[in-house]
Amino acid sequence: MKLIIHAVGRLKAGPERELAGRYFDRLEKSGPAVGLEFSGVTEIAESRAQTAPERRREEGQRLQAQIQPGTALVLLDQRGKNLSSEDLAGRIGLLRDSGRKAAIVAIGGADGHDASFRDQAELVLSFGALTWPHQLVRVMLAEQLYRVTTILAGHPYHRS
Repeated sequence: MKLIIHAVGRLKAGPERELAGRYFDRLEKSGPAVGLEFSGVTEIAESRAQTAPERRREEGQRLQAQIQPGTALVLLDQRGKNLSSEDLAGRIGLLRDSGRKAAIVAIGGADGHDASFRDQAELVLSFGALTWPHQLVRVMLAEQLYRVTTILAGHPYHRS
């Protein structure tokens, strides 16, 4: 199953980009052994619409254009479920095992995701109730997806 990251906003050069890249490289190398293929990060510019609902709708339309039949949608959203790494690995493993061709993991813009996307998502995931900067969310997601591959492979990287 392909893993695709969709991010509203661009990650500028710096330590966060370097660290996220390091984990994405590890994911790219470890994923195939457990049936996961990292297909990269698609970045879109933040909407410049006047209101938050308009910005969410515009950003959502760009996300919708990427969703092909057979693709699972996973949203990062503060209203989502706060899963353990093992539970996340289990959920991604189930998507893979159910024959899904791809999973898009979407990081929203400053205004979050349009409600219609939360309704259509296979999983709405939260990294906790705190508000995180976009750069750190990208790093945390990269690390967690790499961790998912190690959990699915039974690799000792993840220890409870």
